[in-house]
Amino acid sequence: MAPAALVLYLLGLALAFGARTLAAWLRTGDTGFRRPDTAPFTAPWWAGVLFAGALVLGLAAPVAALAGLATAAPPPAVGAGGLTLMALGLALTLIAQATMGASWRIGVDRTERTELVTHGLFALVRNPVFTGMGVLLLGQLLALPSALSAAALAVYVAAAQIQVRLVEEPHLLRTHGPAYRSYAARTGRFLPALGRLRAAHR
Repeated sequence: MAPAALVLYLLGLALAFGARTLAAWLRTGDTGFRRPDTAPFTAPWWAGVLFAGALVLGLAAPVAALAGLATAAPPPAVGAGGLTLMALGLALTLIAQATMGASWRIGVDRTERTELVTHGLFALVRNPVFTGMGVLLLGQLLALPSALSAAALAVYVAAAQIQVRLVEEPHLLRTHGPAYRSYAARTGRFLPALGRLRAAHR
């Protein structure tokens, strides 16, 4: 399981970050990266630190498994299911990124206005890129049960919650106002129907 998990994880990094960034730059001259607020202990700072930690932990898990360290052997069906989830999570991430088109960004520039994307996977959940990455890490936990895999998923979930709730959603509410409120009231945050904004927020 470990070699396949490592390949899927590295492929995810290469495609979701490297290839996507290159494609955005070639098409628009803009990499899509936005430097977050680096003031210590702010929400963007915490999100960035936790995201980086999750990526490192996620890579460490299959590397440790290949070295024979701290990984339980799951039942074959569970391991295969985990690898399938990893592939599904990667596919969801890439499809969601492609759906965003020129609106795709890593980070938030408070002075910037991009199109509000509400079609495709975004009609089901407001943050399908984050959902896809979470599914990938959940799959890795099933394929390679270990403290590292569990920590990668837990730290990632914390990072995504901070980034979305405290950084991106306030920005989108400021930028798109009633259009985003209406969209968020009918569409789940990470899973369909879950995390919708309440009517009182309209």
